Amino acid sequence: MISALIIIFFTAAIALFIGIRATRGKEMNVDEFAVGNKGFGTLFIFLLIAGEVYTTFTFLGGSGWAYSNGSAAYYVPAYICLAYVLSYWMVPKIWRFAKKNDIISQPQYFLKNYNSKALGVVVAFIGLIALVPYIVIQFKGLGIIVAEASYGAISPLIASTIGAVIVAIYVTISGIHGSAWNAILKDILILFVIIFLGVYIPYHYFGGIPQLFEAVQTVKPEALTLANEGFSTPWFVSTIVLNAFGFYLLPQTFSIVLSAKSERALKKNAITLPLYTILLLFAFFIGFAAIIQVPGLQGADGDLALLRLVMQTFDPWFVGIVGAAGLLTALVPVSVMVMSGAVGLMTGFYQLIKPSSSDRQQLTVSKLFVLLIILIAYFFTVTGGNALAVLNIMSYGLITQLVPAMMFGFFKTKYMNKYGAIAGILTGVSIVLFNAVTSFKLATIFPNIPSSINDINIGFVAIVVNILIGVSVSLLTNAAIVRENARVAKEAVNN
Repeated sequence: MISALIIIFFTAAIALFIGIRATRGKEMNVDEFAVGNKGFGTLFIFLLIAGEVYTTFTFLGGSGWAYSNGSAAYYVPAYICLAYVLSYWMVPKIWRFAKKNDIISQPQYFLKNYNSKALGVVVAFIGLIALVPYIVIQFKGLGIIVAEASYGAISPLIASTIGAVIVAIYVTISGIHGSAWNAILKDILILFVIIFLGVYIPYHYFGGIPQLFEAVQTVKPEALTLANEGFSTPWFVSTIVLNAFGFYLLPQTFSIVLSAKSERALKKNAITLPLYTILLLFAFFIGFAAIIQVPGLQGADGDLALLRLVMQTFDPWFVGIVGAAGLLTALVPVSVMVMSGAVGLMTGFYQLIKPSSSDRQQLTVSKLFVLLIILIAYFFTVTGGNALAVLNIMSYGLITQLVPAMMFGFFKTKYMNKYGAIAGILTGVSIVLFNAVTSFKLATIFPNIPSSINDINIGFVAIVVNILIGVSVSLLTNAAIVRENARVAKEAVNN
């Protein structure tokens, strides 16, 4: 137990030291803080994006989903790999526009693409709504990992508090630089832990990976197929497509894209990152093994499958290494999340009401927003925030409501203007939030609808309505846009 505690605390201290030292030799301004002055090469982009894949939600939830829901868990590597394929075409377009217009945040991107301050505000607050549950999940996951790996010596609350303080310190000092350098340490450790556990445990208990699945087939055969209802094939496919388009629209991933120094760095990552994502399968192997070796975990306790199996199998010192890896899977993603959310609020809200603010003022406000977001997330972590667990499932549904506006924005077509974009986004977000609160499904309106249609991810349905509303409003208001542009041009000439 003592050895596990020492390893976990030592890793936390190293992460804090690296995060603080990351700004050495750099003069911090808003661009440096938010996107590293758009100077990150292929390796840092790789590590930062990979950091958004291997979070505590993946570390615990990947094995937990395999334990509780079986094959439904495979939607995770499927949508992430598809997201990387799509990114080869989409992300360079985003980067080019951002580079040309000196953009450092997601709200700023939509604001300048559609020349609409209102749209920038909408995107800033939608990003925040989608981010907070993610941050809460990381803090909760951090608490669970450290509490379990320390054999109960550290409570989940104390672990979450320490994590929040570490993130607050090094993000306010280093911005995205602290996240980038800590991502190196995190990926080295997570690679070792996940690959070792994913290979060792099946061979230790079953004699190999094929034998593992033969054992699961005997004990729980339904875990190896998709369900006929609920987590069914329509849910599986629609969720993969929805999340694939939404992956790079999550504020933290969007910020990483903006920090790249070239299109080439982004394209090289689109090619290599799918291979890295395959490592998620090792987490699933652990979850499937736990079905046999750690039976009886119910509900949310399914997320403890990996840790319980590790504690059952290894000495405390190795449990400490696993706990240290889990600690970093929280710290690195959370740091990027709070930084991107803070800069999004600064550019999408503060900068609009204080357009003459100096760079120093904008940097200060960004840091204050960092602290505010951490406090909000910490509050919900401490008070429980059970509703946020539901909202976390819908976070991709929320953020993907920006997809139609982004896609139409690539082509500057008459079918989507700023009014249509706002109307479509707000309609789609309203549907997703209504579903999160009421568990509304298509069968609520159409009781006789086939389960194959009813199981389609509600976020996917919301996007269809979003597009219909957005295009309709745009076509109805295009004339008003023309008149408005003519008036602005006339005023510019007269002035």
